[in-house]
Amino acid sequence: MEKNNELNDRACQILKILVERYINDGQPVGSRALSKESNVKLSSASIRNVVADLEDMGLVTSPHTSSGRIPTVNGYRVFIDTLLTINPLSESSIKNLRERLRQTAEPTQMLSTASQLLSDVSRMAGLVTLPQETVHIFRHIEFLPVSENRVLVILVTNEQEVHHRVVKPEHKCSPSELVEAANYLNSVYSGKEINEVRISLDNMLQQAMEIVERQAARAAHVASLAFNSDQKDDDYLLAGQTNLMDFSELGNLAQLRNLFEMFNHKQKILNLIDVCSSEPCANDSGVNIVIGEESGEEALGSCSLITSPYLVGGKVAGVVGVIGPTRMHYDQVIPLVDITAKLLGEALNQKKTSP
Repeated sequence: MEKNNELNDRACQILKILVERYINDGQPVGSRALSKESNVKLSSASIRNVVADLEDMGLVTSPHTSSGRIPTVNGYRVFIDTLLTINPLSESSIKNLRERLRQTAEPTQMLSTASQLLSDVSRMAGLVTLPQETVHIFRHIEFLPVSENRVLVILVTNEQEVHHRVVKPEHKCSPSELVEAANYLNSVYSGKEINEVRISLDNMLQQAMEIVERQAARAAHVASLAFNSDQKDDDYLLAGQTNLMDFSELGNLAQLRNLFEMFNHKQKILNLIDVCSSEPCANDSGVNIVIGEESGEEALGSCSLITSPYLVGGKVAGVVGVIGPTRMHYDQVIPLVDITAKLLGEALNQKKTSP
């Protein structure tokens, strides 16, 4: 399609209004509704032609046989990257966020508060990834049987970081086997880096199986489960997932089931954050956005993820973000995520430098 500057200007104006109307109302937007906008100086016929052009460009689509249109993922992308006007948060809102974060005494509590704040203010799901230290040192471990096939692991790393997780060994381990495994780990590996322990345990498990040492194999197996990276439960905090049930476009039972199942897969969320971090920033705000199918996850086909990094000691420590429907008020959520990331970094840095 041949385009000139006048058509481009018209197309941008109509697309901006159409996306804003759809975000506000949640209903397909027709040419008649567009013609009633006070700043649209086009005839109904001209509007229909522009909307048809937008559809040809893949920026809008018709969800059914009605004449109304809704934005596509590409339409949202153009809107966010080039047409969106971001309204900064009020000073009172920023003050409230800052005070809520500073009310918490411990850094981990600050992270949890940040995820809850994002959820409360946006009425969607709030996400915060925890700072990942470059080195994790193994200090102590204990195994406690909680049922016939479940074992509680109490793992202490670095100075006084305590991690709890439940693992399911393939074979039942007696209490004495668990004590022996813990005693062995504590005597041999205390002070060593976690990845080094994990590699050594994997090798031990393989050797024990090769020489058919059943008892050694069972002890090595339960120990390796405790250090398996897929068992970590402290990579991110997610709050307000149930808020997503309030949006009609996410209300389909099968869709909700797929969405909540994805929330239970840590690696999928972390991969999604990586995808989001590779997207261009919105309006030079430092905020990254993944829209719908851009995530590569079918369960998120009707969702967007908005994230921004927070800094500790001048380095990126993690990200904060909001997960919600693609039909969200980006002009409000983007500054919320942006300022929350800055305030969280500010609070963590103050806690780090305070005596």
